[in-house]
Amino acid sequence: MQRLFLVFFSLFFLITACKKEMRFCPEAGGVISQSVILERDTFRLEGNDSVKVPVLTIAGNNLTVDFNGAVLTGADNEKRPDRFSGLGILIKGKNITLKNATVRGYKVAVMAIQADSLRLVDCDFSYNYRQRLKSTREREDMSDWLSYHHNDDDEWLRYGAAVYLKKCNGALVKNIKITGGQNGLMLTGCNGGVFYNNNIQFNSGVGIGLYRSSYNKIMHNRLDWNVRGYSHGIYQRGQDSAGILVYEQSSGNVFAYNSATHSGDGFFLWAGQTTMDTGRGGCNDNLVFKNDFSFSPTNGVEITFSSNDIICNKMEECKYGIWGGYSYDTKIEGNYIENCRYGIATEHGNNFDISFNFFKNTNTGIKIWERESQPADWGFARNRNVESRNFSITDNHFSGVKKVFDIENTDSLAIANNLFFNSGYDAPRTGLVVFSKNKKIKKESALPAQEAIVCGQYKNETVPPLADGLRAELPADQLKGRQYILVDEWGPYDFRSPSIWLRGINGNKYTFLLLGPPQGNYKITDGKGWTGLNRVSGAFPATLIATKKEGAEWLVLNLEYIGEGFTDRWGRFNKKGKIYPFAFKRLEKKIKWKVRFYNYDENTDPVNQPEAFKKLIHTNPVKTEIKEELYFTWWESPGAGLQADRFATVSQADFEIKKGRYKMRLTSDDGARLWLDDQLLIDHWDIHEPATDEIEVELGGRHHLEIRHFEAGGFGTLAWRLDKL
Repeated sequence: MQRLFLVFFSLFFLITACKKEMRFCPEAGGVISQSVILERDTFRLEGNDSVKVPVLTIAGNNLTVDFNGAVLTGADNEKRPDRFSGLGILIKGKNITLKNATVRGYKVAVMAIQADSLRLVDCDFSYNYRQRLKSTREREDMSDWLSYHHNDDDEWLRYGAAVYLKKCNGALVKNIKITGGQNGLMLTGCNGGVFYNNNIQFNSGVGIGLYRSSYNKIMHNRLDWNVRGYSHGIYQRGQDSAGILVYEQSSGNVFAYNSATHSGDGFFLWAGQTTMDTGRGGCNDNLVFKNDFSFSPTNGVEITFSSNDIICNKMEECKYGIWGGYSYDTKIEGNYIENCRYGIATEHGNNFDISFNFFKNTNTGIKIWERESQPADWGFARNRNVESRNFSITDNHFSGVKKVFDIENTDSLAIANNLFFNSGYDAPRTGLVVFSKNKKIKKESALPAQEAIVCGQYKNETVPPLADGLRAELPADQLKGRQYILVDEWGPYDFRSPSIWLRGINGNKYTFLLLGPPQGNYKITDGKGWTGLNRVSGAFPATLIATKKEGAEWLVLNLEYIGEGFTDRWGRFNKKGKIYPFAFKRLEKKIKWKVRFYNYDENTDPVNQPEAFKKLIHTNPVKTEIKEELYFTWWESPGAGLQADRFATVSQADFEIKKGRYKMRLTSDDGARLWLDDQLLIDHWDIHEPATDEIEVELGGRHHLEIRHFEAGGFGTLAWRLDKL
């Protein structure tokens, strides 16, 4: 009897999350199986090594678990977020509500499996796992690219998530906050749910992702700055980050009234591998209505190999406003596209209705074409007619468009009733074209607002806003534009904490942008490698110009901020009046590399015939290059006489450096090995996708480096980088 009482007493404290004054915290592995209200407290329960093992489980039917503002944290504030592990909460059962919870410091904060009618309301799942990115201001690192093509075996979990829902039908997710992580709300096999009024911003992967998930409503969400792979004026790749990701047979969904600006793609839809292999299915019959997808490094909207309606959205300052490769039976109406390189572009599309759109100040308005041949491994192209054909382009407005139409190798075009102001256009000379009743106008004010009529009809009749749906657009005082996509090794900057960003180099003049809380001041406390600064203190925002000392290799600026309180990028609160240090550090060590290139075959294969390969790389190379930076990306042959696949490189360098501790990073696809002074330090000698290996070393004086690399097939890369610790 006494033992039974002790068990009951322990479970009572586990479920009710004992009061602070009792100094009792729940142990990991606990199960909540009845409705409870937790005491408001912070519970430190370390995550397990596997995301399959939760810290807490909520299991049962018809439960409400009210965290009441309690915090569940899996890691202390000093731990790097790329090392977060485990699962915070696992939910199993029917009609379960989790509300007012804060869960942070895990690889996955909350996972629900087969939990129909789940409700997640008024929760904060910020500051969970995120990768440490390897791309720099000057160079993207190919190992930072994301891949969401497969998830039937939960492959997405390797990237972590704030919320991961699997086979949860009829879910409601409302008023949750996710920032400072990688992936936000990820759905796999979830149908008929409503996801609205959520704030999922400033993450380095995906805001909301769908895989085999259909007939959901994703509305009124703030999904801005879910981005990586961008350096303003240098590269704009996105690396498959997105505000909204729709993959693999996700159909019949409604995406409306969301703001997904400043993300890799605003909206990224791909039919899925099933469709690519067979030509059947796709992500079809989705309605994308009245969203803002502006300021995307790549595509405001990407829709491929599928049939969808893109209606009344806004795309400003994207590379492509809308990219629709291989899509069909697609309606693009009433969209506003401004300052994009291309307004609408599609290769091998068919049966498109492009009407009532407004194109302003784009380089190319509409680009349509087909390639000469199809990839041999695409079942989609083998099993479907993918000729570029049947486009209706009517009632569009073009203002300040340099080239309205760039159309090639396309048949059956009907181009009518379009208006052109200060735009260059000619009737396309390709296939069968009907070009009629198009008109050049002298005043932009003469453009009728027909697209507004189209949008109004959809809003009133098809997709009315939710009664309590929030206005998701960015606030008026928010800094906007791609120049404010500021990404470092921990993802996008959120404009809350003091920061310094290198924006330009002109000779020995370095220009910096300083951002931070408006009610406060910064000052530069010391630095290395400079001869002068145009300012040493002030308020945010500010532009700082520093003059580099001739020959300086180690550049440092140490700064302090004091002023109003703020939350930093790791979720830590810096109270008002507390000094907050921040810094800029950059190693500019120039090293000259000699790179030799070789072809190999099955007899000299670097993995299967290692001795023969060693002999090969001591023969005369096919090609030799001298490089001041070891950075390669190969989609084809590296040069004359070299195979596109099955080639190898040997890179060698001698250098002198000041004594200190340094970090070497080696990115490779495929195999690579690194020797420092004849000591093997990195051994990643196999076939793999882009991956980065790191080592910390003590250097000083003269050293010798050798890197051997081989490319077995497909894409290849090799990059080496040195940082000072």
